[in-house]
Amino acid sequence: MPAPEPMPGYGQLLKRGYGSLTEAIKACGDCGWELSRQTWTENAYLGWGEVLLCGLCALGWTVLRRAAARRLFGPFGEWCNLQPKDAAKMPESAWKLLFYTLSWSYGIYLLFFTDYPFFYDPPSVFYDWKKGMDVPTDIAIAYLLQCSFYGHSIYATAYMDTWRKDSVVMLLHHVVTLTLIAFSYAFRYHNVGILVLFLHDVNDVQLEFTKLNVYFKHRGGVYHRLNDIISNIGCLTFSVSWFWFRLYWFPLKVLYATCYSSLQSVPNIPFYFFFNALLLVLTLMNIYWFLYIVLFVAKVLMGQMQEVNDVREYDVEVSKKTTTAKKKEAGLQLPNALKEGYVGRGG
Repeated sequence: MPAPEPMPGYGQLLKRGYGSLTEAIKACGDCGWELSRQTWTENAYLGWGEVLLCGLCALGWTVLRRAAARRLFGPFGEWCNLQPKDAAKMPESAWKLLFYTLSWSYGIYLLFFTDYPFFYDPPSVFYDWKKGMDVPTDIAIAYLLQCSFYGHSIYATAYMDTWRKDSVVMLLHHVVTLTLIAFSYAFRYHNVGILVLFLHDVNDVQLEFTKLNVYFKHRGGVYHRLNDIISNIGCLTFSVSWFWFRLYWFPLKVLYATCYSSLQSVPNIPFYFFFNALLLVLTLMNIYWFLYIVLFVAKVLMGQMQEVNDVREYDVEVSKKTTTAKKKEAGLQLPNALKEGYVGRGG
C-alpha cells in the first residue's frame, strides 16, 4: 500500500480536480444514457432485500420518533415547564441529537479505533476497489442506519418538523444524501461514504445541542444563565467547526479523493461524473448555509443582536403573523432565515 499522501491545499485540489475532470470528459466519447444503463447493470450490486430492509428501518425510525416525542421528550418538556413554543420544538431537536450523537460516535469508532486508514489517508478509500466486493459488516451497519434515517428524514422534514424557510433546501439535501448513500453502497464506494458521513454528522450534534440549550434557558418562568452561556459557546464552536469539517476537510479529503485519486487507483471508475456531481451539490449547500452563519456572526459582532435567541428556527406561519409587530421593535432585524437565531443545518 502506498505511503499516505500529504493533504493537498485548495489550489492543488482545483488544479488536479479540474484536470482530472476535463480529461475524463475528453475520454468519454460515448457517454450517455445507454452507457449509464450498461454501467449500472455491470457494476451495481443492490438487492431488493436490502432495499426492503432499509425501507422497514426508515418506517421504524418514524414510529420510534413519534413514540419518543409522545412518551419521553414531550412529557420531559412539560415537566421542565418550558415555554409553549420551545416545548413544541424541543422533541425534534432531542430526537436528532440522540441519533447524530450515536451515528457520529460510531463514525469515530470506525475511523479511529479500527484499522481503516481513510481519515489520515483519504486516497486509500479507492485502494483495492473491485466491483461487487464485500462490504465489511461494521460499515454495512453504518450504511443501513444512515440510509434508513435519511429516508425517514425526507418524510419528517415534510410532515413532522417545523417548516422553515430553508426546508426546501433541506429536502434537497436529504434526497442528495440518500442518493449518495444508496449508490455508493451499490457501487461499493462505502469507504469514502463513511468519511463523508463523519465529516457532516459532527455539526448536527453541535446544532441540536445548542438548540436545546436555547429552549431550556427560559423554563419555569425563570432565566437560566448557564444554558444561555452554553448556547453562546455552542454558536461559536458550531460556526468554526462548520467551516473546518465541511469547507476545509470535506473538499480537501473527500473531493480530492473522488475527483483526482479515484482515477489514479481505478481508471474508468464507474459513475465518476454522477458521484462527483452530487458531492459538488453537497458542497454548494454547505457554502449556502455557511453564508447564513457568517451573516449571523456579523450581526452579533456589530451589536445588532444581543443573544442567541434560537438556532435557525424560522417558522413560516408564525413569521407571517408577527412581522408587523417585530418591525416596531428597537434595533435592526435579521434576515428572515435568521430570525430567532442563526442558520446552519446539515446532516
